[in-house]
Amino acid sequence: MTVNKFNLPDVGEGLTEAEIVSWNVKPGDSVAVNDILCEIETAKSLVELPSPFAGTVTELLVPTGVTVDVGTPIISVSDTVTGDPTPADAPVPPAPAAAAPAQPAPGTAAAPLVGSGPKADAVKRRPRKSSPSRAEPAASAATPSAVIGLVPVVEPVETQGIWISAGAPSTADAGDVAAAPGEAAGRPTLGGTISGLVNRVLAKPPVRKIARDLGIDLADVVPTGARGEVTREDLVSYQAQRDAEVDKADTFWGRSGRPQEQRIERIPVKGVRKATARAMVESAFAAPHVSIFVDVDASRTMEFVKRLKVSRDFEGIKVSPLLILAKAVIWAAARNPSVNATWVDSADGSDSAEIHVKHFMNLGIAAATPRGLMVPNIKNAQDLSLKELALALNDLAITARAGKTQPAQMQGGTLTVTNIGALGIDTGTPIINPGEVAIVAFGTIKQKPWVLDGEVIPRWITTLGGSFDHRVVDGDLSARFMADVAAILEEPALLLD
Repeated sequence: MTVNKFNLPDVGEGLTEAEIVSWNVKPGDSVAVNDILCEIETAKSLVELPSPFAGTVTELLVPTGVTVDVGTPIISVSDTVTGDPTPADAPVPPAPAAAAPAQPAPGTAAAPLVGSGPKADAVKRRPRKSSPSRAEPAASAATPSAVIGLVPVVEPVETQGIWISAGAPSTADAGDVAAAPGEAAGRPTLGGTISGLVNRVLAKPPVRKIARDLGIDLADVVPTGARGEVTREDLVSYQAQRDAEVDKADTFWGRSGRPQEQRIERIPVKGVRKATARAMVESAFAAPHVSIFVDVDASRTMEFVKRLKVSRDFEGIKVSPLLILAKAVIWAAARNPSVNATWVDSADGSDSAEIHVKHFMNLGIAAATPRGLMVPNIKNAQDLSLKELALALNDLAITARAGKTQPAQMQGGTLTVTNIGALGIDTGTPIINPGEVAIVAFGTIKQKPWVLDGEVIPRWITTLGGSFDHRVVDGDLSARFMADVAAILEEPALLLD
């Protein structure tokens, strides 16, 4: 028997350490190549580590919550698998006298729980039966296109009024699941019967993936889609409600009778928060910041967003003014290229330096997460249509909140947007993301009195704040860039030029 030790790899670019957040295996478990062993937190994000070996876990060498250097052994795996054939030189046990049915051990169930393993006759098809609580679907409803990629389900189980299946085949590749004929009117249906097989929650494949990443059971989400399907916006709303439910504000102060020293919560600074703190200090003191602000009449942007929300092309896609701002930043950077650049000091330590102007836009979006501030970026955002950019923004935000942002998504940013308006803040002076020379803060949009054509009328007003590296972006360039961004928010039709 050979025991292999798996060393902590460098999962990012130049990362030196990581914390073991959780183990997915324990000693004695059998693992195959690419089975997920554990989840680690690096300075960039949470990462799942797959097994490079097949065999049996013999020891977990690092407990959860401990930070270790890259190259440290974290787990040992033997090359034998639990249940391997008996070696040739081992004594052979006597054969049983009769093939009597196995009896359950005292105190154990007589049969495994549904989903814990296949039944002896699992390969046989069971006759289809209609649920007594549902109307019998018409025979013509089972069209060939409705059942592509589906196979009969062996062990359906009813839970919370929804029929699900242990090990049911995924229908992600078959598109949306059709609704069951004869569904009761009123609340949108949560599932549909396909050819009498199984009721499932209606949702598109990308929405199912997002729900898996967030750990959300789609059956718990109230669908608002036109056909009763769960949309991205439904998931965002459900996640926000779930976060609010775990708010511990009422119990935060604790018992007032305890000494104050015993009422201090000590939180180690590590992982993403540690890396962010280091980067922000370096940026604030290495790059000479200059900030400017501009008030913008975003009324036409609000009208444009309202039209997009009811557009068939954007059905099921969350659309917000941040989408228009992102497009405006891309457009304005093309007119003022030096804001999309990097200051590079000489490698030999001399006073010489270079400015690298990027002819591509990896647009960073600052996202607050429970593990700290992350700034994943949308690669080649300049090549995306408005719809593609909306999808990219949705996926980026949801993935970041779920802590599933990968290191590659955090690297190579060229310009960043931070949406502080989502929290009701008017504006601010953001710190430039390291490696970049500009960042735009998007404040809240409020109705305010505004002078238009000599009359004071209510308009939707926002304030943009921009911070710039004064070594690269001087006052004139920063003003022209911010004026161009403001121009798009005031008149989105300019994007059609």
